[in-house]
Amino acid sequence: MDESTAEQWMQIVGETMEHQPRVADRVLGLLASLEEITDGFEEAGASTEVVVASLCHDIGKAVSVMNHPRIAAEILRPYVSDETFHMILTHQDFQGRHYYEHLGQDPDARDQYQGQEWYALAEQFADEWDQTSFDPDYPTKPLSHFEPMVREVFGSLHAS
Repeated sequence: MDESTAEQWMQIVGETMEHQPRVADRVLGLLASLEEITDGFEEAGASTEVVVASLCHDIGKAVSVMNHPRIAAEILRPYVSDETFHMILTHQDFQGRHYYEHLGQDPDARDQYQGQEWYALAEQFADEWDQTSFDPDYPTKPLSHFEPMVREVFGSLHAS
């Protein structure tokens, strides 16, 4: 790298941007591998960004169940707002209200985030939307329904 030129780096950046659409292909592949697609977020009127982030919130489980929130959040970070990033990053602590006591953990772990501008979104995600994904009778749409949204979100970088 020390011997590279600005011209070489401009070529690398150009090629990277040219191949940006394959990020969506990889994300769709990871989602398909999880076989857990839910769409309650979409029906609640959430933005495309939040729908896609919601679909991807457990994508980190393809790598590590214990660290899946951070993995998913970091995959999403360049493509979503800070509010959506934090919704995914902290979703386990917000969901903990519903089961942490059974694991000997603090069910009020979400309280540490009180006052954050994204708190209400993370709370809504955990309490209203993600809860439906545990209902085996909840009607879901196939991944193909969400593909255009995934391609839209992962097709360009988020302007922070």
